[in-house]
Amino acid sequence: MTNKNKKRKHKEETLEDKLKYEIAGELGLIDKINEVGWAGLTAKESGRIGGLITVRKREMKRKDKK
Repeated sequence: MTNKNKKRKHKEETLEDKLKYEIAGELGLIDKINEVGWAGLTAKESGRIGGLITVRKREMKRKDKK
């Protein structure tokens, strides 16, 4: 069986997934991701997205505690 014939399970979209796409869009990386995939991003681009996800999640936690 080839990879094309394997059925993929639909993954439930998590908060991290939503933030990842939102931030990638804000950084102007959506076109690049659509063309080459997430693996095509540079370490700097991936790190920037990851760092901003962390900041946003921290801000969300802080707001929830208030």
